[in-house]
Amino acid sequence: MNTGSLTSQLDVAQLALITFFLFFVGLVIYLQRENNREGLPLVDDYGRKTDKRGMSGMPSDKVYIVPHGENVVTPRREAETVFRNSNEAAFISAPLEPTGNKLLSGMGPAAFALRADRPDAQFIDGSPRIVPLRVAPLHSLATEDDDPRGMNVVGADDKVAGTVSEVWIDRSEGLVRYFEVALVPELGGRHVLVPSTMVDIQGKSGRVKCYLILGAQFADVPGLKNPDEVTLLEEDKISAYYAGGMLYATPARAEPLI
Repeated sequence: MNTGSLTSQLDVAQLALITFFLFFVGLVIYLQRENNREGLPLVDDYGRKTDKRGMSGMPSDKVYIVPHGENVVTPRREAETVFRNSNEAAFISAPLEPTGNKLLSGMGPAAFALRADRPDAQFIDGSPRIVPLRVAPLHSLATEDDDPRGMNVVGADDKVAGTVSEVWIDRSEGLVRYFEVALVPELGGRHVLVPSTMVDIQGKSGRVKCYLILGAQFADVPGLKNPDEVTLLEEDKISAYYAGGMLYATPARAEPLI
């Protein structure tokens, strides 16, 4: 046998090539299985399940230990999202047109991520990060800035939706995140949040204006489970509601500019 030959039919070079090929095939299968760890079951454009897992199948469960004592196990089955649209029988690439209150449809600019239904927590002690000033006595608004509390909140149509009753701050960043709005009785009288980045404080006129939605549409802003806390999921739903107003607040906004 020649130098390097293991048998008359196999040498070191052939063994290395076979080993590399088997390793590469195993790597592809492993990566494909890990790729199935998130996002299944798959759905089509109309929300119907198309649970395609591929030839590699699903990976075994893996536990991720995250801060504040919470463990996440993957793969995990996400909550199923049901879209209300008016063209379920249309061709597959037809644009979806939400029905009902489009700001709550979860489609287009009103879409939101299914984040954890728990408050964002401070790293040091795990306490809620975003809270109203009434439960954060060590924080206050800068005296040189306008204090929006007591100001009327108006929509894009200048209709009064309520008044700012409280300011919500991010205790980790020292920033104002939300304004709490006490709605007028005609809109249900609830307390809802509006992101501070989505309104304009007009100090001279003594009002806070939201150009994204109409005054009456404040009635359906997603609410809170706890009046002194906002969860990550609630934050996403609230922000998506106002963002959806960019396209859905009025029929004219959904039309082309030209």
